[in-house]
Amino acid sequence: MIRKEALRLGFTACGISRAGFLEEDASRLRKWLDAGMHGTMGYMENHFEKRTDPRELFEGTLSVISVLLNYYPHKTQKDPESPILAKYAYGEDYHVVMKDMLKSMLEFIQKNMGDVNGRAFVDSAPVLDRAWAREAGLGWIGKNSNLISQEHGSFVFIGELLVDLELDPDPGKPVPDLCGTCSLCMEHCPTGAIVSPYVVDGSRCISYFSIEYRDKLPEDLKEHFKNRVFGCDICQDVCPWNWKRSTPHKVDRFNPREGLMEMKAEEWHEITEEEFSRLFRHSAVKRTGYKGLKRNLDFLNPDPPKNPD
Repeated sequence: MIRKEALRLGFTACGISRAGFLEEDASRLRKWLDAGMHGTMGYMENHFEKRTDPRELFEGTLSVISVLLNYYPHKTQKDPESPILAKYAYGEDYHVVMKDMLKSMLEFIQKNMGDVNGRAFVDSAPVLDRAWAREAGLGWIGKNSNLISQEHGSFVFIGELLVDLELDPDPGKPVPDLCGTCSLCMEHCPTGAIVSPYVVDGSRCISYFSIEYRDKLPEDLKEHFKNRVFGCDICQDVCPWNWKRSTPHKVDRFNPREGLMEMKAEEWHEITEEEFSRLFRHSAVKRTGYKGLKRNLDFLNPDPPKNPD
């Protein structure tokens, strides 16, 4: 009933797992933090117990309901010289979209299954989203550390409902690692952030520098940014599972604002704060803000061509 409702609401996939301590993931996370691969993202060090055991995050949790939502776009930016925006940021902020859907799902569960308490999470709290999606049988964690669905690829958002309802976990998990000998994501990462299979040094990732990092960008990285202004999809774009499985999403709220895909390079560099607000008012891009976007644009090209108009 829960899985059917998830699909009816528009989620791409849904799986269920028993809540508990993620021992192996906790060990990997500790090593990652000790190696300083979180860079300036100090919040990653907080709430370690909650991050590795959802029962510590939401008291009474018995089951984790994990969902995927496809965001692969219908079209991409037209100007090949234009600064490149990560595909997930084309439309409305996925945190808001998915939380709305998860709240509707929780209301359905409460209406049909009695006195159930639950909380929705979408990449905004100490939850190991990819690990729980893997536990629910929704895919495997690839060499680029993204969850890869055999049916849908990796251009998917992940969300969870933690509920105090005991549910049978999905059979047939875990999904085997199907990366095989492929190493395209590692070979194509411009900054070498995928330091070994399944290990990403977040402090070297373009997404980290263009979104999370607040200081002046290191000059020696300029030639490695590959014209990325917010986020980076390179390790996903080269993944064969996305060549085979990615299909355009069906979520109207993920469609880009009018004119965004048609913006030319010079228009990006001349963007005003007013135009930024219009294009990205409800977008994930607001995380970096107008000043952050301008910093990234200036870093890519401090002397951009002028719009002849």
